[in-house]
Amino acid sequence: MPNLSVKEFSRVIAQDDVVVLDVRTPEEFFEGFIEGAQHIDFYRVDFESEINLLDKNLTYAVYCRSGKRSGKAIEIMQKAAFHKLFSLDGGITDWVDAGMPLTLKGPDF
Repeated sequence: MPNLSVKEFSRVIAQDDVVVLDVRTPEEFFEGFIEGAQHIDFYRVDFESEINLLDKNLTYAVYCRSGKRSGKAIEIMQKAAFHKLFSLDGGITDWVDAGMPLTLKGPDF
């Protein structure tokens, strides 16, 4: 699984066919997330079943707070036959440190 720098990750997620997946807790998510991100809490008891509902043919750019949960999430996704996966090295912490924007609310909140 490629761990991407903030710059590389931002280029990947700018592509139309990439799904941005945030695997942090709901509390972390509502503090700010990358625009357009889907949210599935890694700590949910049904995390694996939620992941299996996703389209395995798409490309996923996964992130968490520091990069640990996203790495574990990608391992689970690989075992579930997902193939096009990227992780944000350093997570949202490095994203914010690099001055990249976060969305604080969305239309569904």
